[in-house]
Amino acid sequence: MENSHLIFVLLSSVLVLGDGSSRNLPILSFDEGYSQLFGDDNLIVLKDGKSVHLSLDERTGSGFVSQDLYFHGFFSASIKLPADYTAGVVVAFYMSNGDIFEKNHDEIDFEFLGNIRGKEWRIQTNIYGNGSTIAGREERYGLWFDPSDDFHQYSILWTHTHIIFYVDDVAIGEIRRTETMGGDFPSKPMTLYATIWDASKWATNGGKYKVNYKYAPYIAEFSNFVLHGCAVDPIDLTSFKCETTPNPNPILTGITPSQRAKMESFRKKHMQYSYCYDKIRYKTPPSECVFNVKEAERLKKFDPVTFGGGHNRHHGKRYRRSRTAASI
Repeated sequence: MENSHLIFVLLSSVLVLGDGSSRNLPILSFDEGYSQLFGDDNLIVLKDGKSVHLSLDERTGSGFVSQDLYFHGFFSASIKLPADYTAGVVVAFYMSNGDIFEKNHDEIDFEFLGNIRGKEWRIQTNIYGNGSTIAGREERYGLWFDPSDDFHQYSILWTHTHIIFYVDDVAIGEIRRTETMGGDFPSKPMTLYATIWDASKWATNGGKYKVNYKYAPYIAEFSNFVLHGCAVDPIDLTSFKCETTPNPNPILTGITPSQRAKMESFRKKHMQYSYCYDKIRYKTPPSECVFNVKEAERLKKFDPVTFGGGHNRHHGKRYRRSRTAASI
C-alpha cells in the first residue's frame, strides 16, 4: 500500500505504546466505537454504556464489530471469560478484513479456548496475511491466572514492521515482518471484532469435547475499550483519517528490554505450542522464527491440537457487513 510508510511514521509519533498498557489512551464507550454484529438479545450493553455481555446459548452466539476500519494501531479490551465447564466454547477478539477481501483477507487473532471442568482456558494467537489461512502462525499459551475470575486487558499492537500481543502489561508474543514473509504479514485495513461461538468441532482436544448447553448461557464480559489507530475510509481504502497534529509526548513503539525479559519468562513458563516448531506444517520454519533447542524440547510434551480447517473460523458470511455499512 503506497501510504504504509507514511502511516507508520504517524503512528510511531502519536499513538503506539511500548509496554502494552492502555492507561494513557482514551477509553471508549461501546456506542462510541462499536456496533452489534449478530446475536440479537445475546448481546447486552450495560447501563454505564462501557461494558458489554456477549452470550452463547443453543440459539446463537453473539458478537460486535468496530464502526471504523483501521490501518495499524493499538487495540485493546478488558475481558472476563465464562467459568465452569466451557469445552467447545471460543471467545475471540480479533482484526479482519474478510468482508472486503474475501479471497485474500488478513487477520490478527486472540482466541480464548474453553475447556472441561478442572482444566484451564488457553489463549491462541494467530496472524494471516493475504489469505494465507492454510499456513497460519498460531501460538498457544496457558495463563498465570484464571481468566474467568476477573477482568484482564488483552491488546494488539499492529505496525508496519511488527505485531505484538499483550496480556495486561506483559507482551506474550511478537511477529516481526521479514522481507521473505511477503504478503503473509497483514498489510490491508482491518476492522476489530469480538465474538463468542460454538467451536465444538475443533476447539477442545481437536473436537473431543463439545459444548454442553446444560451450562449455558456462556457469558463473556467486555469493557475498557481502546481503539487507537489510523481510521480508513471504508469506500476509498487509500483515504486515511489519521491524526496529524504533533504530539508533545510521543509514545515509542516496540518492546523495551525489561518487557522482552518478561515476555521470554512468560513464554518459557506458559507457551504450549508454536508454529515455529511444527514440522508437519512447516518443513522449514518461516523466516521470522528463531529456533531454540531448549524451547523445542519443552514443547514436545504438548501434543499440537488439530485446528479443524481453520478458514474464517470466527465469522461466516452471514456475520459480515458491506463495505459501505457502518453496522449490521
